[in-house]
Amino acid sequence: MVDIDVPIWAARLRVLRRGRLWSHRELGRRLADAADETSRDQLPAPETLSSMIRLWENGERRPDESYAELLCRAFGVAEADLFVGDAAGTTLWHYLTGIPLQAGMFTAEEEERTGRAIEAPQRADEGTVRYFQATLDAYTRTDLRPADLIHVLRPVFAGIEEFHREAGPPVRRAFLMLAAENAELISRMHHEAGDSDGALAWSDEAIRDAREAADALLEAYALAQRGGLRDISDPGRLVDLAVAARERAHLPPRVDALSRDHEAQGHALAGDVDMCRRRLEESAQSLAEPGDETPYRFDSSAEAHNALCAGCLVDLGQAGGAIEILEHEPPKAQPTYVIAYAMARMAHAYADAHERERSAETARQALALARRSGASRALRELARVQLPRQDTRHRRILL
Repeated sequence: MVDIDVPIWAARLRVLRRGRLWSHRELGRRLADAADETSRDQLPAPETLSSMIRLWENGERRPDESYAELLCRAFGVAEADLFVGDAAGTTLWHYLTGIPLQAGMFTAEEEERTGRAIEAPQRADEGTVRYFQATLDAYTRTDLRPADLIHVLRPVFAGIEEFHREAGPPVRRAFLMLAAENAELISRMHHEAGDSDGALAWSDEAIRDAREAADALLEAYALAQRGGLRDISDPGRLVDLAVAARERAHLPPRVDALSRDHEAQGHALAGDVDMCRRRLEESAQSLAEPGDETPYRFDSSAEAHNALCAGCLVDLGQAGGAIEILEHEPPKAQPTYVIAYAMARMAHAYADAHERERSAETARQALALARRSGASRALRELARVQLPRQDTRHRRILL
């Protein structure tokens, strides 16, 4: 394994912080939370504490005994595991690649084997594939800010890409399919973060990798999801992508439903009420079909379908129908940025239905969630909301 120019404890400190997606300032805040009342009052200002953490991670200064204790409390590890320990190989490969360390998720042997495969990709085996699959699963289920997910997923993608280029034939295709899934997830996070160009670029990467892997189902899913990166100025393109997804392969019910939902969006934006309703009805029928087992993390739940239905009705100017769906199926068990967008849609529907007070209150809640979760897509939706005045004139919500 390549050597590094900082002490192992400094590398381990950085790896632990990055694995939790904490900034230097966030770690400083957690050190303050871990301190008792007396020692907390003696801590330096947040800016100074952040600078101290940088010096520790660079190996330029070692934490004294009191700070070492606070660090162990903040990370939930024993002092021997942070400052002594024998997991140098694990620390080194996470430090060098930027791939996050999922504390407690893998055994020491699994970590060590993955590190050896990182060093020599020809050593990669099915266990290496499972390691990266589990890492992607963990972050798919995690409620994080989209920008933070992009930050953590890009080095994971780079590692997977290296394997699908250099690993042996038995596992090369598995890594290629993982790369396509990872790229599609990064694309969606760019979309949520308001970066349209980034979303489209990563969507292209997902489609290319799926085609190279000759996986028609994964390619169809990537095409259907690309339709969700909609361009309001070109609803016909959205419809074409959804249709292309269904033509690419025989789709399982949930993916078929997703493609029809996105096609319905295109028809709604084009003002075609009949075609929009027809596709939404077909989507609901697909979702009702049993036996939909797929090997991928497809984002095509009943909750997502209902949100897309409501969005189509908002675009068609049918606020009452959108409100009925959104009130019947309030956001639940979803990432915060998804809930923020659903609430922004609801505020839009209330405003179009001239329910001024409900729109304003829902918009305030959505705005708070969007700012906390970095949900730029929700902020864009809120910018479209116009509250009716008492005299029926409208004004735009100021963000």
